[in-house]
Amino acid sequence: MSRLAGQVVFITGGGSGLGLAIVERFVAEGAKLCVLERSPEKVMQLKTDFPEAVVAVAGDVRNYADNERVVNEALVKFGRLDVFIGNAGIWDHNASLLGMEPECLEAAYREIFDVNVKGYLLGARAAAPALIASEGSMIFTLSNAAFYPGGGGPVYTASKHAAVGVVRQLAYELAPKVRVNAVAPSGMASDLRGPMALGQETMRIMDSRSPEAIRAILPLQFFPAPEDFVAPYVMLASRTDNRTLSGVMINADCGLGIRGIRHVAGGLAL
Repeated sequence: MSRLAGQVVFITGGGSGLGLAIVERFVAEGAKLCVLERSPEKVMQLKTDFPEAVVAVAGDVRNYADNERVVNEALVKFGRLDVFIGNAGIWDHNASLLGMEPECLEAAYREIFDVNVKGYLLGARAAAPALIASEGSMIFTLSNAAFYPGGGGPVYTASKHAAVGVVRQLAYELAPKVRVNAVAPSGMASDLRGPMALGQETMRIMDSRSPEAIRAILPLQFFPAPEDFVAPYVMLASRTDNRTLSGVMINADCGLGIRGIRHVAGGLAL
């Protein structure tokens, strides 16, 4: 497993869930990583678990200086940057339009879009000069909510649709030097939290979704783990396996799109 040997990767939100699964697999594939992670505890764990292959930095994706600091760490320690993975995000636990008071709606919009959209743009801007120099790539984490209703409330769903626009526009702007793509996973067990604006900062995605409910609506009929979604990231990051894809969004939805979101057991299951 050395498809990413010699590559240096900047990933946001790499301390748990899908982000950590990406870190683990990319290390196994020979990459070095620089991680921007909000939780100091997760930063310390990354440093303990990957003392040689990973540089972990505590910071906030909503702050350009923090993104820039990670890029500079990569250039100083490893001499280059080949891949940026915009992965950090928050979910709204299906908070509905009418279920939010107007002031909460405004605050939730700002917080979710700041993390899920502005965070991607700031990370991309910080990484772009180094990626142009290395002729590297960007990969963004989307969601089934980037394609279908019912995968979140209107604010989260809108943020993921906005991220689709980010991918397409950056693929257009940064060609031919940088390939820009995305992976859109279905539901999984992760540490994905909700916004403080809705009092959901300690709520994980599985606090409002059960494995059974997710499994029930997926045509492939299994409850995926974060590790099940990592292979497309490896392929998109590889310089040998991907020379032709840019502006592509891999919809890793366990077949959900063949029948769409549907009602299960009296309510939306995903």
